[in-house]
Amino acid sequence: MKPRIMRAGTRQTSKAEMANFVGPVMSDPVWAPEGPSKLRASRVTFMPGGRTNWHQHAVGQILYVLSGIGRYQLEGQPVQMIRPGDTVVIPPNARHWHGSAPDAMMCHLAMSETDEKGQATTWLEPVSDADYGKAPAAD
Repeated sequence: MKPRIMRAGTRQTSKAEMANFVGPVMSDPVWAPEGPSKLRASRVTFMPGGRTNWHQHAVGQILYVLSGIGRYQLEGQPVQMIRPGDTVVIPPNARHWHGSAPDAMMCHLAMSETDEKGQATTWLEPVSDADYGKAPAAD
């Protein structure tokens, strides 16, 4: 890995792969694994109602909320509201989902490491409207 500055606007913003998301979601690559690094990072913007499918990360995931209001749920636990400045630490192989609130957008920095096979995420089934629509737990 060589030192450098990767200038804003030099990487392609793209629509997130619709097979793994519900609603309009945009992804901006921040970092892809290179050299000894196994870190992958993306800035992900969810329009109102947008969310990931259920998924897992073999090495875990960290989310840092940049703007808007979002939701996060770890399987078997209540839906949680997430706000700008919140950091969500997701353990390895934990089934979870995250996305925006129904009436607000949300943007977060998503960071995870690849495993020994170079994989970072195992995508699962979509989050049901019933699960997504549950009121977030009180703080």
